[in-house]
Amino acid sequence: MTSSESPSNLAEWLQRVEALHPSEIDLGLARIAQVSRQMKLPSIAKKVITVAGTNGKGSTVCMLSSILAAAGYKVGTYTSPHLVHYNERVRINGKPVSDELLCEAFERVDHAREDISLTYFEFGALTAFDIFSRADLDVAVLEVGLGGRLDAVNLIDPDIAVLTTIALDHTDWLGETREEIGTEKAGIFRAGAPAVCGEVDLPLTVINHAQSLAADLMRRGEVYDFSKHDDENISGMQVWDWHGTRAGEPISLVNLPLPSLPLVNAATCLQALHQLDMDIPEQAIREGLINANLPGRYQRLDKPVPILLDVAHNPEAASYLAERLQEEKHTGRLYALLGMLSDKDTDEVLTIMHPVIDEWAVCNLDTPRAIAADQLQAKLTELGAGRVETYDNASAALEVLLDQVSEDDLLIIFGSFFTVGAALEALSIVP
Repeated sequence: MTSSESPSNLAEWLQRVEALHPSEIDLGLARIAQVSRQMKLPSIAKKVITVAGTNGKGSTVCMLSSILAAAGYKVGTYTSPHLVHYNERVRINGKPVSDELLCEAFERVDHAREDISLTYFEFGALTAFDIFSRADLDVAVLEVGLGGRLDAVNLIDPDIAVLTTIALDHTDWLGETREEIGTEKAGIFRAGAPAVCGEVDLPLTVINHAQSLAADLMRRGEVYDFSKHDDENISGMQVWDWHGTRAGEPISLVNLPLPSLPLVNAATCLQALHQLDMDIPEQAIREGLINANLPGRYQRLDKPVPILLDVAHNPEAASYLAERLQEEKHTGRLYALLGMLSDKDTDEVLTIMHPVIDEWAVCNLDTPRAIAADQLQAKLTELGAGRVETYDNASAALEVLLDQVSEDDLLIIFGSFFTVGAALEALSIVP
C-alpha cells in the first residue's frame, strides 16, 4: 500500500495512523479543532459526560453507560486504551462498533485533515466523534486519555464533567505535584455546569478553577457520599446506600446491589447521573450496577484456574488492588504475573504489592515503553521476594503458571493494559 492509496481494512488504517505523527503524545487542541471544523461535525449526542482522573475513569464510564442503557437510552462510549481489539474504544450500548464503521470514519477524518498531522489518539477521538454524530445518541460518555485540559476529548463541551481521583502519574506531562496535575484534570470543567469529584482531598487548584468558572462543584464527602453495609440483606446480597443531591435537593438510594467495580466510582457515577435532566428509574440503576462489568478491572475467571486480571499500574491503583486481594478467600498461595511500563512508579507499586504476593512471574511486554523482566526481577529480589521467574512474554508465563496454580490458589495478572491484554489474548478471551 502506497501513501496515496486508501487502506482497505482496520489493521492497515491503524498502521497508517500510528505512522502519521512523529510523537505518540503531543498535547494541545489546535490541530484537532481545525480538523473538526473542516469536518463540520454536528453534535455528537443530546447529552455529553466527560470523565477524567488518575484512576477509576474506565469503571465510571462503564457504570454510567450500563445504567443509562438499562433506562432505555442509546449511549456511546469512547475509552482508551484497548486491551485486545481497537474496536473496544468505541462502543454503542456496550457493543464495540464494527471494523466497517471505523474504516469509514477513518476515511472521513483522513480526507478532512488534508496535510494536518494528528496523533494516534487525536485521530481516534475524531473517528469516535464522527461515528457518534451519525448514531443519534441520547448520551455520549467520553473518557479523557491524558490529563484533561489539553486532551483531544476536551474538544467537546460536556454537560457534566466527572473527576474521579487525582494522584501522581504521567508526571512528565502533567506536573510533579497533585496541585499541578489537578489543574490539568480540572480543565474539563465548564462554566456553570456540574463538576462531580470523587476525590475527597481535592487540590486547591481544582477548587479555585471551579470557582473561577462558577462551575457547580460537587465533592464527595460534602454533596454526596456512600456507605457499605457490614451485613447482607435478606436475599443474601451485599448492599450499600448512596446519599446525594438532585436539583439542589437531598436524595437517597438504599440497599443498592454491590457492583463488581469500585464502590467509590459507583457513588460518583450516581451523583453525575442525577444531574442529567433525564428519567432514570431506580430499577435501571439497580440493573445497571449489577450488569456493569469491565474487562481488566478486577476481572475474575474461574477456569482453567482461579484468575484475577487488573490493569493497576500506579501506586494508587496498586493500593486498592492489594486491599482487595487481602479480602480474597483462597486457601492456597497467591501467584502474580506482572509486566509494567518503564514510565510508571515501578518501585512504589512493587513495594505495595510485594507483601501480598507469594510467588512472582514477571514478563516482557510487546512495546518499547516496557521495563525489562530482568529489571523487575532485580527490584523484587531487592525487596526480599523469594522465587521470581522471568518470561519473554505473558503467553509463555501463562503456559507455565497454569500448570503450577491449583484450584485452591489464586493468580493475579496486573501491571499494565499491555499485560492484561496479552493474557486475555493468550487465554482466548474476547473483551
